[in-house]
Amino acid sequence: MVALMSNEDTAAGRHKTLVRDWFRMFSIRDPAEAARLASEVAADLYIEHAIAPFGQAAPGPVEGPRHLVEASAWLVAQFPDIEMSVEAMVVEDDLVAARVRSTGTNLGPLNGIIPSTGRSFDAHQSHWFRIRDGRIAEHWATRDDLRAMLELGVITRPGGERPGLPGAASTTDHR
Repeated sequence: MVALMSNEDTAAGRHKTLVRDWFRMFSIRDPAEAARLASEVAADLYIEHAIAPFGQAAPGPVEGPRHLVEASAWLVAQFPDIEMSVEAMVVEDDLVAARVRSTGTNLGPLNGIIPSTGRSFDAHQSHWFRIRDGRIAEHWATRDDLRAMLELGVITRPGGERPGLPGAASTTDHR
């Protein structure tokens, strides 16, 4: 007789749950709850390979739970309504890749230096994670920052057109 296992009973299932919880961090507004979840999700020694928009370098090795709480607070300060929806995940051994759709409205200074625009963005990202000893130990991200910055009005298209403004070219115009 073959016993059926739920997805949570497999290493791949546990890895996917861990990554979903990582993204859930960005919807938690209670600092105590964020700290609790971060300590369950992130390894103490965590290597961050993702560079913030307009950043110069990736943070590298950091204290995982603290970094995750700070990254979440940093992002929520800029986009209080941020939503990160996992659209697909693939697991191979200790690696998890996730395709994510991120949306939000910029109501706080971008990276703490660019005035808020009050505009929204909707862009896709790819995130990769390495799982070690049941927690996330490494993170990489490839984001569509160009699209997000155009939608937020931080940068303009050649010719000075801004998407969504009267007279601007359609974002689906492929001429």
